[in-house]
Amino acid sequence: MLSYRHSFHAGNHADVLKHTVQSLILGSLKAKDKAFVYVDTHAGAGAYDLASKEMEKTGEYLDGIQRLWQQDCPAALDAYIAVVKKLNPSGELRHYPGSPLLAAELCRSQDRLQLSELHPADFPRLESLFQSDRRVQVHKVDGYANLKALLPPIERRGVILIDPPYELHHEYSDVVNGVMDGLKRWGTGTFAIWYPVVQRTDVSFLERKFSAAGLPSTLQIELNVLPENNRFGMTGSGMIVVNPPWKLASTMDDLLPWLATALGQYADANYRLNWLVSEG
Repeated sequence: MLSYRHSFHAGNHADVLKHTVQSLILGSLKAKDKAFVYVDTHAGAGAYDLASKEMEKTGEYLDGIQRLWQQDCPAALDAYIAVVKKLNPSGELRHYPGSPLLAAELCRSQDRLQLSELHPADFPRLESLFQSDRRVQVHKVDGYANLKALLPPIERRGVILIDPPYELHHEYSDVVNGVMDGLKRWGTGTFAIWYPVVQRTDVSFLERKFSAAGLPSTLQIELNVLPENNRFGMTGSGMIVVNPPWKLASTMDDLLPWLATALGQYADANYRLNWLVSEG
């Protein structure tokens, strides 16, 4: 199984895809003045030093955000890249936002953020990062359990990001069960689920479960930057988005070929964009 702590992999190709999709969803929500809520079930530490010991062990950001740094990127990436540049005012890429910090930078004063994290090393860092931000609540609790307390939100609008580490095989089932339970409580919310491509059978499991569950419209977005080998190691990643914003599919249809070229590590880097449950 994959062992995926954010602090070892921040800014890699999977983060670029995840944070691109996240920023587009938040941008869509901001099109209306009415407040919304951002919920993160596996928030991590919130922000990362790309020169840390953890990052030096992997250097994965070099084939991720570093490839986009100072490059002329498509306009769809503007909001995401602007946050990364704000954290690196000198122009040298040293700091990278986790999903919570990216959300905090993109959310407005009227929006709320609910962040869950259990890891004993990451929770204090997450709590410290947002201690002065009154929009943010940080919970040291299981993210799925917290959904039961948070849903439905008073705002009636928002997005839930679910990106577990997938260290144990049952976490694939946990994701499915967590989304199904969440939708019973909040059927109109957007649920954005990140997954790694390590073994195609695990991805197929998610596809089957979400396709057959009677869900609202559900979009799958996947980027594969290395050849699949079905051995230990992530060759790509994807997002499954339930109740996606209406422009997300067309935007990613335009953006994915560019991302595959920019982030691909072999000649046949590829992508997939599928409706697991059709619109309407």
